[in-house]
Amino acid sequence: MNAVIWLTLALFLVLEGLGPLLYPQAWKRMLLVITQLPDNTLRRFGGGLVVAGVVVYYMLRKTIG
Repeated sequence: MNAVIWLTLALFLVLEGLGPLLYPQAWKRMLLVITQLPDNTLRRFGGGLVVAGVVVYYMLRKTIG
């Protein structure tokens, strides 16, 4: 894989780990709230994240080369 993709994955893991590391109780409450959301809402949220990720990827790909 490309080194940029590995760096991106590493940064993602660091950012995702900060929530439970620094605020474990708030993270647990957030997960409980998310489990109560309807499936359709979760699908929309997930789809929006995928689209945002693809847009950022292509923007950075053009910028970096």
